[in-house]
Order: sequence, then C-alpha cells, then structure tokens
Amino acid sequence: MLVKANNIQINYELSGRKDGPVVVFSHSLGSSLVMWHPQLEALEPRYRLLRYDTRGHGKSDTPKGPYTLEMMGEDVIALLDALGIGKVHFIGLSMGGMIGQFLAINHPNRLHCLVLCDTSSIFLPEGQPAIQERIDTARSKGMEALTEPTMERWFTQSFLTKNPPGLEIIRKQFLATPVEGYVGCSEAIRKLNYLNRLSGINLPTLIIVGEEDPGTPVSAAEAIHERIRNSKLVIIPSARHLSNVEKPEVFNSALMDFLKDL
Repeated sequence: MLVKANNIQINYELSGRKDGPVVVFSHSLGSSLVMWHPQLEALEPRYRLLRYDTRGHGKSDTPKGPYTLEMMGEDVIALLDALGIGKVHFIGLSMGGMIGQFLAINHPNRLHCLVLCDTSSIFLPEGQPAIQERIDTARSKGMEALTEPTMERWFTQSFLTKNPPGLEIIRKQFLATPVEGYVGCSEAIRKLNYLNRLSGINLPTLIIVGEEDPGTPVSAAEAIHERIRNSKLVIIPSARHLSNVEKPEVFNSALMDFLKDL
C-alpha cells in the first residue's frame, strides 16, 4: 500500500496480529520489504508487523538524490504519523540499522526498543573508494553489473551454491532497484557518523551480526555494543551480511527471545 509521508509516496505492508505491538522492519541498501519475508511466520502470531520500502527502493518514490540518513529517518517518523502509530519496536539491517541509530538518537520517544543487524555506526575513510566505485558502476553500467559481487558480500558461498528460492527473490529485488535510489542512499551511507553519539542511547538494544559479514563485520557490531549501555550482542555463525535471510531460524530465535522480555 502507498501513503504520502515526508512529501513522498512510501510503500508499506502491515500484517500479523492486529492488536499486537508494532514492529517496524527497515531493509538494506539494494533490497526492499521483501527482504523480511523469513521473519513473518515467526512474528506475525504475536506482533503487528510494518515493513516498508525505503525511498529510492521497491515501490516507494525515487526522488532525485542525494539523500541523507536524517531524511530517511524522518521518512519513518512521517510514515508512523500517517498511519496513526505511536511507539514501535524498530528492527533495521545494514542501511536500516543506520536509520535505526538516527531514530534512537533523535526520536527515542517513538521507540520501545532497537534491533541493529549487520550494520555500522561510522563509515571509515578507507571505505570511500569502494562505495564511489559502486556508485560509478551503477551509473555507467546499471544494477546488473553490481549484482553478483553484492550477492557474494551478502551470502556465504555455501548458501549461494544451494541457491534456495529466497535467494532469487533477493537477487531480483536488487536488480529492480532504481539506480537513482541506489546512488542516493549510497551517498547517505558514506556520511554515516553516529559512533560518538551511541552512548546517549538508553533503549533496550539487541545487536545481531553474521560471523562472516565482510561489509559490516563483527568488529563494527562490537563497537556499537560497547557504547550502548546494557545492549546484547548475538553473533550468528556461518552467515554473512543478510543474516536474517541466510540463517532465519537462528536470527528469529534471537529476535523473539529479545522481544518477549519487553
């Protein structure tokens, strides 16, 4: 469904228990709300699930970039306001986790808790050439040229070899991502710098990371864990960047254990 929020049309889906606590899912760069399909069966009996497409992705509008994380965070607040939703449990992976950090720092009154998955709190200078190369490739050759290298960062080789049905869904969504949206969000990510503000977060926080994640490694998760008081860190073995897709049973178990205590 589409709703006008923060001057753009945002695509969203609501499912699960109608009177349950609301859980918001925010996806990675180059994906969409379909990324969270492996979590639906586990959470829908107890929670009201709100999945949405970030600006420039899926069926949401793709305004001219560049974008900022602040802009994407305000999209979430505007979406909640448009739907008449107050406080939520927020779950974000990669770019979604960066948006979650913005919300926890700037709108803590709208969150019951924070779940940060396979994400980082600062974009280091040494990573700038790689993201610029991806931006240039997207502009000159399109998303197809980035697809297989991205899949190799997102999933272990054994998972790629198995080629489960869910993998093709992720691949197709990446290919369908508008170049302008991919570039606009990449420009936002490369300016990420929340590391020194994390100590001000007082929300219950769970941090999940794939043990073999090459893009936002365990060390990045540990840096977040060290700064957010009383946060919990879960490392998922034999998983890379999209740990929720590669190891859904382990991911869902950690998520449910965390949420049930809130």
